[in-house]
Amino acid sequence: MTTVQDLIDRLESEANSDADPDSTPDVGVIMGSDSDLDTMQGAFDALDELGFAEQTDFHDPPAARFTYEAYVVSAHRTPELMYAYGETAADRGLDVIVAGAGGKSADLPNMTASIAYPIPVVGVPVQEKSVDSVIGMPTGAPIVAVDAGKSFNAALSAAQVLGREHDEVEERLVEYHEDLVAGVADVSADLHDLGVEGFRESRGREQ
Repeated sequence: MTTVQDLIDRLESEANSDADPDSTPDVGVIMGSDSDLDTMQGAFDALDELGFAEQTDFHDPPAARFTYEAYVVSAHRTPELMYAYGETAADRGLDVIVAGAGGKSADLPNMTASIAYPIPVVGVPVQEKSVDSVIGMPTGAPIVAVDAGKSFNAALSAAQVLGREHDEVEERLVEYHEDLVAGVADVSADLHDLGVEGFRESRGREQ
């Protein structure tokens, strides 16, 4: 059985390995509990959409140039793991962290932002009641945050950070946006050309 100390030792070992930054995860996705996974799935979907691959072995990266990793890190149940994750993030090659947590005391995103500074952290309030906790940072301790449950947007924001340094990521973001724009144009044309009822019928057939 894996212990918290085992995970801390793993993170510290990876931080001390002097791995090639091109081979390490670019985005870290952490959540306070596995019960948050359904909400945080949007982050994984967005990164997959942009061509990122999940890296499950630090020392054996996938073929994709850009990757992400996932961990459960509880601010309240495993604070020592949270500190280790934030403190080793830079040395492990992470460029940005997406952190989600729920409940009224959703402290993981903002605590991680403080510990991992200056690495940017995008906070995801898993529930509406988590918003104030996630965004409640004092001046000088920044965090970027999305609305409750919007983990897809959080991952897009993480990719935007990477896109300022990597043209390939920026191009993927532009292509994704252009696809969205084209989709709206198609819908608009269909609604006008088919009429409201015809449009509803066509959409019903597609489903």
